[in-house]
Amino acid sequence: MEKSCGVVLLNSNQVLLLQHPDTTISGHWDFPKGHVEKGEDEIQTALRELKEETGIDKVKIIDDFHHLISYNLLRGEETILKEVVFFLGITNQEKVSISSEHQSFVWLQYESAYERLTYENAKKTLKKAFDFYKNS
Repeated sequence: MEKSCGVVLLNSNQVLLLQHPDTTISGHWDFPKGHVEKGEDEIQTALRELKEETGIDKVKIIDDFHHLISYNLLRGEETILKEVVFFLGITNQEKVSISSEHQSFVWLQYESAYERLTYENAKKTLKKAFDFYKNS
């Protein structure tokens, strides 16, 4: 099993999405996330990956939001179970410096972000995070 951690990042009422390259020209849209490194806890991983992938380092993690997704990933001929833990973060930083791992980024209002996300599990994650934020 592989484990990653990421952040659903809000700035006012906008959500940050990154365009991850894949086998299609258009890539796929998702949240900042990445693999856990030795000695890190989940929040440390999520914040490190956010900073590495976007340059954003002024983030408040919202307590009590923790959302886990899992899916199968095909790597060569091997199927790997992948788990991703998402946290909810708030920032007032707007400037994004994407890493070489990504093609593009965008800040979008909730409805547009929901439509732009490629995968259904990401859409469910956004809905849970946004509902939690509105009700907290």
